[in-house]
Amino acid sequence: MSNICLSCRSGLFSESQRIKYTIETRTQGIPDVRTYLLTLKEIRSKRGLTDELGAEAMMMGALDKVEKEIKKPLMRDDKKSMALLTAEFDKINKKLGIRKEDLPKYEEQLELKIAKAQLEELKKDALEAMETQKKREEFKDEAMPDVKSLDIRNFI
Repeated sequence: MSNICLSCRSGLFSESQRIKYTIETRTQGIPDVRTYLLTLKEIRSKRGLTDELGAEAMMMGALDKVEKEIKKPLMRDDKKSMALLTAEFDKINKKLGIRKEDLPKYEEQLELKIAKAQLEELKKDALEAMETQKKREEFKDEAMPDVKSLDIRNFI
């Protein structure tokens, strides 16, 4: 855990690793599964991650089913009842076509999606800055550079 904290502070973590760290720190000490899942939902929405498959609702449904079966709130340290919930989650994953061995692929896709969004934002900011400079009096006679020509490799 100390490696995670150090890496997180130094900014060397990928977005999915930051999310994992956030989950670990925000859910630490939460005794019941319902509060845990609601906290995950909050983290997901704050990070702008969408639940396109509807897995969140299915997970809550599975929790409702298990809690109804055991006739009490499900606690995270209740190994026997957690096994029931895990079995329900496995059914959901199978229904959605999600396999554990594919999780690294999903993580990679998430990283790529985030990187593309960050690049688009960077491009938008650069274009905005260039437009602002273009409007300034002292730069009226200078030509606007082509965005595609602004490749860092050209200046190294």
